Amino acid sequence: MSMRSWLRRIRRALPAAGTTAVLVAGLLVGGATASQAATQGPCDIYAAGGTPCVAAHSTTRALFASYSGPLYQVQRTSDGRLQDVGMLAAGGVADAGAQDSFCAGTACTITRVYDQTGGGNTLVYQGPGGTGGADSAAVANTEALSVGGRKAYALYINPGNSYFAYNPAGGVPTGSSPEGEYMVTSGTHVNGGCCFDYGNTEIDHKADGNGAMDAINFGTECWFGGCSGTGPWVQADLENGLFSGGSKTWNTAQVSQTSRFVTAMLKNDGTARMALKGADARSGGLTQLYSGTLPGGWSPMHKQGAVILGSGGDCCQTNRNASAGTFYEGAMVKGYPSDATDAAVQANIAAAGYSTDTTNPFVPGAKVSLQATTSCCTGDYLRHDTGDDRVVIAPVTSGSSAVDKGNATWIVRAGLADSSCVSFESADTPGRYLRHYAFQLHLQADAGTGQFAADATFCAKPGNSGTGYSLQSFNFPAKYIRHYRLVGYIAGNGGTNAWDNPSSWAQDTSWLAAAPWS
Repeated sequence: MSMRSWLRRIRRALPAAGTTAVLVAGLLVGGATASQAATQGPCDIYAAGGTPCVAAHSTTRALFASYSGPLYQVQRTSDGRLQDVGMLAAGGVADAGAQDSFCAGTACTITRVYDQTGGGNTLVYQGPGGTGGADSAAVANTEALSVGGRKAYALYINPGNSYFAYNPAGGVPTGSSPEGEYMVTSGTHVNGGCCFDYGNTEIDHKADGNGAMDAINFGTECWFGGCSGTGPWVQADLENGLFSGGSKTWNTAQVSQTSRFVTAMLKNDGTARMALKGADARSGGLTQLYSGTLPGGWSPMHKQGAVILGSGGDCCQTNRNASAGTFYEGAMVKGYPSDATDAAVQANIAAAGYSTDTTNPFVPGAKVSLQATTSCCTGDYLRHDTGDDRVVIAPVTSGSSAVDKGNATWIVRAGLADSSCVSFESADTPGRYLRHYAFQLHLQADAGTGQFAADATFCAKPGNSGTGYSLQSFNFPAKYIRHYRLVGYIAGNGGTNAWDNPSSWAQDTSWLAAAPWS
């Protein structure tokens, strides 16, 4: 339906609604507003900080907002065929459904993880048919998870699985050039085998001496002894040792990272200093585990510029990897990232919405569009108006403008008044939330008050009509988000307000959690 047709619809509806006559003028203004820029990925943040990504790998999502290529490749055992797995949309989450369809009825392995930078540092398994060697490719569907409310798969590495890349023109730092790295991994799938690494390694698969590696290590291995706690820990594999800090002595500032999803970071200027950081990848800031001088005897660095994932540097052409670990995403950058850049990357990871729940679309961090289910309006979505703060339903299609798509996209946040419920932040107007006022829905900036938090919190329930979901008001539990004559309200099933009309109430309060329009 065209915007002109929709405006005719809402003009017919507004007189009965009574309080929303100014909406049409606002919508006309909103249609001319330029859309906001796409959400950044970690590599966009690194680039803005002056430390661009030279390798970027993930089986779960794009690490650049504009990336539209494949994330990884799977091979099925039934006939040996290969297929690339991309994303649901450019800059988005992996298309797990494509893997499920291709691998239905047979086993699949992940044979390569593509380098999203375009620099050619694509990771390939270290075994026959891969880069050669004694290892094999990891099983593709061992671990399903949710990113932003969408299903994805991890690269779940067991002993005997590992990946390697080397491209002399790939731009990975060599020698004593500064470098930064991060990966998202898991604190619940680890062991003490050598060595679950991601980062810079030797090109010849041999231990070539102190400083020949610069990789994040994550596991329970205590290389030099004297460790405190049971791990797993974020350490630095600099070859001939896993370092918890700046020496062979145990770093007492180390903290076991046992979260289901963990952010691990390492940065090394190649001559004098390095830093280690860790965090829960779902929320909160980074913990500084170490920041100081490089270990004596490991400065300057002698990096060779290959990339390893899942094993140590002297693996795995004639021997097999002994480590276990999980990889979701990671990147390597040229230069020594600032602490502000590190923090922004962690915030981006937390906002991505990593979760073990593969069925709930309202996971904090998820993007969603709310589609009406009433027979009159199945092409309509709950959206805000860029001309004022009202919230309505309106048609959105693949041919709609970027403005309309952005207006109809919401970011799920933990409920401002109750974290077991949710709040909806506008995807194209950050900091503004869906809230009710005098029972009508508005998009407004968080006022930081208890009243605003309560008005902006909704609890997802099975759809009142038996379809989709219904969104119950936190502070008026008998009322649900409803569209009535194209305008958004919270409404009860019967009452004194026109929008409490019981006719089609169950359908009007039931919504599909559709794929986000932007």
